[in-house]
Amino acid sequence: MKIKAVVHEADEGGFWAEVPAIPGCATQGETLDEVLQNLREAIEGCLSIDIEQPKAGGNHIHGSTL
Repeated sequence: MKIKAVVHEADEGGFWAEVPAIPGCATQGETLDEVLQNLREAIEGCLSIDIEQPKAGGNHIHGSTL
């Protein structure tokens, strides 16, 4: 899967990045390498969700972390 990200130079030094297709998915780093690594982790975190496990007798949907 390819996801477009935009990397910016921060005014105070370093970099920050955002993913326009995933609202709220952003990160920062001191170097370009660091911001790119942090960006991979941020995207993974933004795309993973937790689904509550069903309880006996409950009407919950079965699921797990995707």
